[in-house]
Amino acid sequence: MTVRSPLLPEPAEIVEKRSYGPSIHAYRLRLLAADARPRFDFVPGQFNMVYVPGVGEVAISISSDPEEEMLEHTIRIVGRTTRVIDGLGPGDVLGLRGPYGTGWPLQEARWKDVVVVTGGLGCAPVTGAIDYMFRRRANYGRLTIVHGVKKPSDLIHRERFEYWRRQEDARVLLTTDEPDRAWRDRSGVVTELFDEIEFDPSRTVLLMCGPEIMMHYAIQNLRGRGLASDRIFLSIERNMKCAVGLCGHCQLGPEFVCKDGPIFRLTRVERLLFTRGL
Repeated sequence: MTVRSPLLPEPAEIVEKRSYGPSIHAYRLRLLAADARPRFDFVPGQFNMVYVPGVGEVAISISSDPEEEMLEHTIRIVGRTTRVIDGLGPGDVLGLRGPYGTGWPLQEARWKDVVVVTGGLGCAPVTGAIDYMFRRRANYGRLTIVHGVKKPSDLIHRERFEYWRRQEDARVLLTTDEPDRAWRDRSGVVTELFDEIEFDPSRTVLLMCGPEIMMHYAIQNLRGRGLASDRIFLSIERNMKCAVGLCGHCQLGPEFVCKDGPIFRLTRVERLLFTRGL
C-alpha cells in the first residue's frame, strides 16, 4: 500500500473565479483525483497551502462550507506567488495541501448566541463558519455579525452579507471608514458599533478576526461588558511557510500559529498577542 506524503500537493482545477476589485479574488477549486476530497475534510477556520508549480505556495483560509464538494479560497494579491495566481482562471490547475491548523469552536458554540466581529479581508477565515451555522440554524441562538472595511470597495462577499441579513434571528452591521455616495450602512471604524451589539455574556461566544489593533479594542470593550476571556476566539495571522511547525516563521512565543492556531482561545494567547516584538 502506497502512503501519500502530507507535504505533497494534490492537483486542483480552478472551476470558478470571482473578483472583488482588482486585487481580491475568490477561487472555487475541484480536486482532480477522485479519492482526494475526503482527505481535505476540514473544520471552518482551518487553511490550505495553495501551491503554484515552480513559484511557491501560500497559506489561505478555506472560506466554503465543509459539506461542499469544492473548496473556496479568497486570495488577496500581495506577493510573488499570489501575483501568478492572479493571472489564472477556470481550467488552470493549482496544488493544495492541508487542511492545517485549528478551527472555530462550532461544537462549543452550539445552543449559544454567537457574535462575529471582523475587519477588512478578515471576514474570509470566518465566512465558512457563518455559513455552517446558518445551514444548521436550529443548533445556534442569535447570530450577530459586525464587519468593518476601510472603503466600500473593500467589502467582499456582499451577497453573503445580504443573505445573512435576511435570516431569522440574525443581525448584520456593516461600516466603512470612507463612505461614498452609494454606501447605505454605517460610517466609522468597526469598534464604534460595539455599543449597538446586544448580548447576554453568560450565553455568548465571540469569533473575531482582522487587524490586531481592532481585536485589541474589541476585547477591551466586550470583556468590559462581561464577556469572559474563555468565550473569545481569535484568528491570528502570521507568516506561515511550512504549515507544520518546523520553520518557525509563524512563531508567537511558544506557540506556532500554523499548527497551534490559527484559531486561539483568548486565554491561551492574551499574554503573547499584545506583547511588542512577538
